[in-house]
Amino acid sequence: QEQLVESGGGSVQAGGSLRLSCAASGLIFSSYTMGWFRQGPGPRRDMVATITSGGTTDYADFVKGRFAISRDNAKSTIYLQMNNLEPEDTAVYYCAAKFGLTSRYWGRGTQVTVLS
Repeated sequence: QEQLVESGGGSVQAGGSLRLSCAASGLIFSSYTMGWFRQGPGPRRDMVATITSGGTTDYADFVKGRFAISRDNAKSTIYLQMNNLEPEDTAVYYCAAKFGLTSRYWGRGTQVTVLS
């Protein structure tokens, strides 16, 4: 069964750093585009960063230069290094996996709180 498990969230002072991890199981990890999304108090879930099976990355404008996504296919894990965090980055961060038109999986999320 496909599963994504996030870890690494927590509380940090503004300007600090956190590294999120997402461990995948039950899927051919190296074939999937993987990504991080976040959801604040409202209903919208925004893309933060994605990385394709070939390693091409894409970032939302609001994190460019501060966050970095990476993947380790040997460990079936992706990471999100978050630096210079701002209170506006406070959200639940979700890991996602995508392959083709129909295969979509989500993790349960990890809370990130940035204190001003």
